[in-house]
Amino acid sequence: MQLEIYDIVAITETWWDDSHNWNAAMDSHKLFRRDMQGRRGGGVALYFRESFGCLKLDNDNERVNCLWGRFRGKANKAGIMVGVSCRPPSQDEETDEMFYKQLGEIS
Repeated sequence: MQLEIYDIVAITETWWDDSHNWNAAMDSHKLFRRDMQGRRGGGVALYFRESFGCLKLDNDNERVNCLWGRFRGKANKAGIMVGVSCRPPSQDEETDEMFYKQLGEIS
């Protein structure tokens, strides 16, 4: 796949860990990752074109498998927020509520 033609790429179920650093990076894009530490499966990633000057927003909640990035608007224009989430079928309602709360805070 030629990712150079895409501005933003979101990936779920990456299953990545530190051993994947060598093949996950692309020259023209900035990579943000959220690997699922100590668990099998899950994980999300966002690639942003480098020229966007995107910032990764921290997600302190280990139970919510999501990742957020924002790139700045130009000259008094609002920036754009982009997120990716991976929700396992077994996720409980409490974790769903944490995600909704985080969604509200981010927006």
